[in-house]
Amino acid sequence: MTDSGDSIDRHESSLPGVLGVIDTTISRIESFFLATGVLLMALNTVANVVGRFAFQQSIFFSEELNRILIILITFAGISYAARHGRHIRMSAIYDALPSNVRKPLMIGIALVTALFMFGLCYYSIGYLLTQASRGRVLPALQIPVWITLVWVPIGFFMTGAQYVLTAIKNMTSRDIYLSTSVLEGYEEDELEI
Repeated sequence: MTDSGDSIDRHESSLPGVLGVIDTTISRIESFFLATGVLLMALNTVANVVGRFAFQQSIFFSEELNRILIILITFAGISYAARHGRHIRMSAIYDALPSNVRKPLMIGIALVTALFMFGLCYYSIGYLLTQASRGRVLPALQIPVWITLVWVPIGFFMTGAQYVLTAIKNMTSRDIYLSTSVLEGYEEDELEI
């Protein structure tokens, strides 16, 4: 927290105890992987463009590396979006409901979404194991294809955990939260047409 108490450090959870530690840890992991992935993708792409136009030689593994980084960014990003309440919502009916109905509905939505995320995690592990059993490798990098897919179940698991934490936050708070740190509602600029 800042001295004025007006804002929360973006890595510090508003949840108490061990749940706060889990939430903070997930936040730091997401931030690290997203920042690292975006920076590496930018560096790789710029280096490939410079190599292609200045030296008439592309980096032979550039496409494969960017494909791996896209998977990383996508599946770390779904957890990040859940943490910041940024997933697309169809909320016209939900917004019209009274708050005493919206709160249990938000808890239900978070728990059902968590269930789906954990289900997708389970199925993605099966897919990953299938890919591992095939023994395929990337042509340029010569690393097993299954290693590039490790981020998929991790991302689904972290997203599911984030939605469970959101449900708990709503169960323990008077307000209604879209995530552990984002209150429901709209900003002024979102209401302007």
